[in-house]
Amino acid sequence: MSNLHSILTSVLADRYSANAARVHELAAPLSNAQFWQKPFPYGNSFGHLVLHLTGNLNYYIGAQIANTGYIRDRPREFNDPNPPSKDEALQRFDDAVNMVLKTILTQSPEDWSAEYSGAGTDAKNRLAMVTQCAAHMQHHIGQMIYLNYEWARQR
Repeated sequence: MSNLHSILTSVLADRYSANAARVHELAAPLSNAQFWQKPFPYGNSFGHLVLHLTGNLNYYIGAQIANTGYIRDRPREFNDPNPPSKDEALQRFDDAVNMVLKTILTQSPEDWSAEYSGAGTDAKNRLAMVTQCAAHMQHHIGQMIYLNYEWARQR
């Protein structure tokens, strides 16, 4: 068990890296217009899900653990009237994931159990929040998969 900390950080970093790679893989075939349009009358566009994941990571891990000073505007993540380009949105997402990776790698064994609080979560420590954010990414990747299925069907 002496290497549990290194295993934990490796597993978490690998999961975030794999999630980010999957988002890019799914975004690749979409035009800028498809990235921002909803193929269904309900739900969100792929692009707004990317903005949402970016805000989620920047707030829950960036502001609350890494002390980045990020201030979240959650409603705008879903309703930005002037969203950035697909490439810019993905770059901001990558920046957030890179911040998460750096934060994960700088946690000491004691840091993982440090008390945590953030708006909208019941996570009690840092490990719980980092794990919750990874699961949240997986959830939205599932939605992105269905958006891609629909765009492919419409082609």
